[in-house]
Amino acid sequence: MGRPGRGSQPDVWLLGSSGYSAQVAGLLGLPFAFAHHFSPANTLPALALYRQHFRPSPALDRPYAMVAAAVVCAETDEHARFLAGSGALSFLRLRAGRPGRMPSPGEAAAYPYTELERAFVEDRQATQIIGAPATVRRGIESLLEATAADELMITTMVYDPADRLASFEQVAALARTVAGSRN
Repeated sequence: MGRPGRGSQPDVWLLGSSGYSAQVAGLLGLPFAFAHHFSPANTLPALALYRQHFRPSPALDRPYAMVAAAVVCAETDEHARFLAGSGALSFLRLRAGRPGRMPSPGEAAAYPYTELERAFVEDRQATQIIGAPATVRRGIESLLEATAADELMITTMVYDPADRLASFEQVAALARTVAGSRN
């Protein structure tokens, strides 16, 4: 009986959220995935360091970068922001040392945010791509232009799996049109 995968080697990537990991990926000549959804202020400096320090290797002859971005796409900007509230409150609680189950969008909308908490959420969401398809398309195009990423990895932190799937499907449809316009 054969063994599935025998002889195949998965690609090795380095995932990071800092300049250090970017430099290591470059020096090793590995593809680099950057956690923009996690550390947006470091995205452009880290990608610059990766490309600056890149050395060709058996794995790659030129730098290859992926950017992981938080994206929520829904039929309207307002509904997308409503859905994104779950992930925002969940992350706020995590940062405050109170992790737990993800709240529903209704719970997130009703949560009594302090001024500081509201500012934290707004700052975090300002670097995410949240909206209707046209808004998300502009956000993806802008991120790709700024980062010159070869690939985009999408993370969608919403309460209902059906809303997550719908968002992924809308983004996939957009990706086909964005990819066509980049070629």
